[in-house]
Amino acid sequence: MSSTDLPASSESNIGSPQSGQTLWQRLAAGRNEKFFLSILIALVLGVLVLPPLLFLVTGAVTIDLPGGVREFTLQRFVTIVNQKGFLASVGNSFGFAIGSAVLALSLGGLIAWLVERTNTPLKPLAYFTTILSLGTPYVLYTSAWLLLLQRSGPINTYYKQWTGDTEILINVYGLSGMILIEGLLWSPLVFLLLGATLRNFNPELEEAAKMSGAGTWSILRRITLRLSLPSILALAMLVFIRSLESFEVPALVGLPGRVHVLTTDIYDLMHRTMPPDLGSASSLSVLLLILVSVLLYYYGKLTRNAEKFATITGKSFRPNLFDLGPWRNLAGFIVAFYFFLIIILPMLVLIWASLLPFYQTFRLAALPLVSTVNYKRVLSATRYISLLGNTFIIAVVTASAVMLIASLTAWLTVRKAPMAKWLDQMATMPLVFPGIVLGVGVMQFFLNLPVGIYGTIWIIAWAFTINYMPYGVRYSFAGMLQVHRELEEAAAISGAEPVTGFRRIVLPLLAPSLIAGWLFIFLLSTRVLSLPVLLSGPSSQTMAVAMFDLWGNGQGPELAALGLLWSLFMTMIALAFYLFAKRSGAGIYGQG
Repeated sequence: MSSTDLPASSESNIGSPQSGQTLWQRLAAGRNEKFFLSILIALVLGVLVLPPLLFLVTGAVTIDLPGGVREFTLQRFVTIVNQKGFLASVGNSFGFAIGSAVLALSLGGLIAWLVERTNTPLKPLAYFTTILSLGTPYVLYTSAWLLLLQRSGPINTYYKQWTGDTEILINVYGLSGMILIEGLLWSPLVFLLLGATLRNFNPELEEAAKMSGAGTWSILRRITLRLSLPSILALAMLVFIRSLESFEVPALVGLPGRVHVLTTDIYDLMHRTMPPDLGSASSLSVLLLILVSVLLYYYGKLTRNAEKFATITGKSFRPNLFDLGPWRNLAGFIVAFYFFLIIILPMLVLIWASLLPFYQTFRLAALPLVSTVNYKRVLSATRYISLLGNTFIIAVVTASAVMLIASLTAWLTVRKAPMAKWLDQMATMPLVFPGIVLGVGVMQFFLNLPVGIYGTIWIIAWAFTINYMPYGVRYSFAGMLQVHRELEEAAAISGAEPVTGFRRIVLPLLAPSLIAGWLFIFLLSTRVLSLPVLLSGPSSQTMAVAMFDLWGNGQGPELAALGLLWSLFMTMIALAFYLFAKRSGAGIYGQG
């Protein structure tokens, strides 16, 4: 007997809470509830995403004339393109992005292959390196490498002492120095993402090649790399785009060396004059936005065509590990050196710098100067307590708002609710916004609104919510795909409304993805500089902005002390969430 043959009284007894409604009436009500919820989420996403873009474009193509008249013009674009340094900035941006992507992919890819596909020792060090790097602010990491590689740093100093050469070995304040630091900064992410691809690689083709007499390096070159090519190219494009949008390394390394890129040119336009030249900054931002949009289009094509190279099927398998034989110890040394290079070496120079009244290369004569004065100064300064509070509030609000909106968006998208495709596109649209460009757009938006949040922590939280929405949606979407609709259908038959089913069934099952996404966005919000450096006021600065100012003022030792304490604080928070998630059954970092 079909459901349409059931009498109304029989249907009304199913889950008796709504005894006056038939099953089809409840389903229709559920569809209406999803429709209204879709409209609500669409309005929220529209208010978040569209105004910065609209005001950014409007500010770029219009000019205010006397009498309150606004005139359309493309003159700013013409002026920017014809400027003497524009082509040099474009060339530097591309050279910096390409070099960083190649270095990050080479280093991170090598570690990923050694850890996931070989019998190398010390594998946990690679994962430990990645987790620790997530808690280190970009400004602090860049500053550590500058202390190591600058003219008075230990590497150049020891080189001149040992060789007697009067010239330095490394000039970090140039394009090569920028590439080195940015490539090292991105290598842990490459390890994580490429490691997942190699971990799920079907070994049948490799085993067939091995039985045919092919050696390890031949199999790696002719099979593993070729079948992993779509993932490698997509990852290379991702790092290229993010390096093109990068601000911290170009600002701290490039500007002192007079190496300009597009992001630092936008920053310069915002700080060259008072009031800021918002029109020119908007025009240059639009050009960078168009460039990133084109690159993201091709990135999307790369990821969409990846299924042509699929090697994972319904047949179960266990990826085989290559036996490196006599090279095993060398591989273990490479993993250990990677940990030393990414974590230990920068931390050592920061610890040394934090114990000195002024920075100098390590030598025995400097030991009498060692003290904890910088730590006492940081811990006793009320300003730093205020900065900690600002950063913590911004990060908590951002992560919570993003995951709330993202979880609802992912649920409506996966369940094919009305406007599902449009919701997904709106939620992922902020990917095209480089941080510095989004900052200009949000600034333009709130300068034209009679709302007093400009210069407060709330405008930064607003901008971060836009910026990290795509990450929250991806985390939620991945978890939502694993929740079968049968559970919600059973709840609906029992009389539960869709939102009730989402709250009581879907959200608990999504907890692992939501907690992992919340923690990831929380950590990102404490690390990034490009948005707060434009949007913060005197009383709304974040830790990243304070570290940037300390470095600019030549207060390296105080920056090192502040950065180390902050990184320790972030690590403790990450560890607390990890332990909580592990006890509650919500897995983070791949563990339940």
